[in-house]
Amino acid sequence: MKTRAAVVIEPGKRIEIEELDLGDPRDGEVLIKFLYGGLCHSDLHIVKGDLAARLPMVLGHEGAGIIEKVGPGVTRVKEGDHVVCSFIPACGKCRYCSTGRQSICDMGATILEGYLPGEHFPFTGSRGDYGAMCLLGTFSQYSVVHENSCVPVDDDLPLDKAVLVGCGVPTGWGSAVNTAEVRPGDTTVIIGVGGIGINAVQGARYAGAKNVIAVDPLENKREKALELGATHAFATAEEATTAVTELTRGQMADSAVLTVGLMTSEVVQQGFDIVGKDGNVVLTGLNKLELPTIQLSGSVLTLFRKKIKGSLFGDCNPLTDIPKILGLYQSGDLKLDELITKTYTLDQVNEGYDDLLGGKNVRGILVHEH
Repeated sequence: MKTRAAVVIEPGKRIEIEELDLGDPRDGEVLIKFLYGGLCHSDLHIVKGDLAARLPMVLGHEGAGIIEKVGPGVTRVKEGDHVVCSFIPACGKCRYCSTGRQSICDMGATILEGYLPGEHFPFTGSRGDYGAMCLLGTFSQYSVVHENSCVPVDDDLPLDKAVLVGCGVPTGWGSAVNTAEVRPGDTTVIIGVGGIGINAVQGARYAGAKNVIAVDPLENKREKALELGATHAFATAEEATTAVTELTRGQMADSAVLTVGLMTSEVVQQGFDIVGKDGNVVLTGLNKLELPTIQLSGSVLTLFRKKIKGSLFGDCNPLTDIPKILGLYQSGDLKLDELITKTYTLDQVNEGYDDLLGGKNVRGILVHEH
């Protein structure tokens, strides 16, 4: 069948819209009609070449839609199911899944290669085989994905909101709740209030932090943080450090969650300095894989028992945490509607990312036309 998709052909070039061919689902695979895709900063890492992916690649790793067809052996979903796709598959069988660490499932090893199990590519076009970002390619009207990437959700859930729970919401939420281990009464600092950072704010608030301090140079981001649970918001880490010192009587923060769009050694140093003894510094943002972004005093690390942690998918288990987080949305304990700034058509995908880079959006949503 034919499908229209947003494709990155070469690093540094604009995203292109192409018509591609899509085959039938094979063993363990499903055909999904995507209704919505999330415009997440991680796709820009592919576009700009920060992450070395195999190209050409269909972009999009947040997606929600309806299962159109299932291949042989599929048991997790059925035709007609409404699903949110997890950007990290969860096989349930590897060492990590079987020990409750689905966010580092071995199936995730090929998310930058873009091929499905058996090393076959879901899309073909004028340039040969096309990979799918995170084995999904949600910026295509249709895609063939593995059932291990699919999480069924209630039919009455609005998929234009639920789409955000495929990556950005649990990544931010879990960075605070799981990785930073925020507890009632804590002081937590979130540096970078984009699509992930705003959900770290929500997670820290829900976990009971007394002080939830958001840091972002953009006023609209700081306002949104205060709306969704931050107790304080500052334009710079220096301002935040002064406030934390006063609020904690010099004890400093219990944790810092770093969710900037492009991680740097300067940001890591800011997070390291703002936490006190036994503090957790969580790195959720990315940069080029080969670029060193941690240059810290090992002596201070040791003497103050500070901890540096990496967080992927917020250390969430998609099969249980996606439904859990959506349940919090249904009960009103987590905000999704308020995150969405603007929607875009597939042909407006470059405009959407221009707006993201310009700081105009907390979250943008791509709406597929069928």
